[in-house]
Amino acid sequence: MMSVGTDIIEIERIENSMKNKKFLEYVFGEEEYEMLKIKNFSPQSVAANFCAKEAFFKSIGTGIRGYGLKNVQVLRDEMGKPYFKFSGKVSEEVEKNGYKFSVSLSHSKNYALATVLCYTE
Repeated sequence: MMSVGTDIIEIERIENSMKNKKFLEYVFGEEEYEMLKIKNFSPQSVAANFCAKEAFFKSIGTGIRGYGLKNVQVLRDEMGKPYFKFSGKVSEEVEKNGYKFSVSLSHSKNYALATVLCYTE
């Protein structure tokens, strides 16, 4: 099985959402929040992570309902490569189906984009 999810968003839209501090707390898990905090909550990074969450749910074909956005954290390894860390119902879904993922993030001045490849071996 292989499927792809992609998402794009205007960074200005995320900047407007970030004016409400609850937005960051609602969307991002603890480790992810701390990583973004180190980056001074760069709107480009926040938007790219948000896109990755949307693309993730598209890749598994479930949509977000019934799951929490915080349960999909988008982190970076020591080389800066993004990867997912799951918790809650999302973790259960991923383990039950044996899903593996590859995620790619990009942004320009105005847009952020994420593409997620979901596959099983």
